Amino acid sequence: MKRILSILCLAIVVLTASSCVKENSVAPNNNLTILTSVSTNGWSTLDNGKTWKQSISVPELDSYANENAGVLVYLSFTNGVYEQIPEVFNGVSYSYIHERGLLTVYAQAYSGNLTTPNPGSGNVKIVLVDSNQ
Repeated sequence: MKRILSILCLAIVVLTASSCVKENSVAPNNNLTILTSVSTNGWSTLDNGKTWKQSISVPELDSYANENAGVLVYLSFTNGVYEQIPEVFNGVSYSYIHERGLLTVYAQAYSGNLTTPNPGSGNVKIVLVDSNQ
């Protein structure tokens, strides 16, 4: 009797364990990386060099992405070395804002009240990270 009961319990455990199926669902990768650049002539200042700004056209930053995606921005003023902004680099504080179709990068002295030279030319990496709602 004990043997039949043991076999029955073992059979139930085996059937239960074999009926579990692991399901993997992979969401599509809708992230987008945009590589562009800023030029020395593209920077402008309205306060005699305390704050510099450069606007970058980003058509991929449509209304949906502007409202729902994460927008990450990286600058490189040397070959292949990117710094994520906001960031203070060589005494200059870099930040950005974005709106539909446009990203504006700002550069100013980290103290905020000193003048800083034109940031110059460099590369920009913009990453739009889609988000599930």
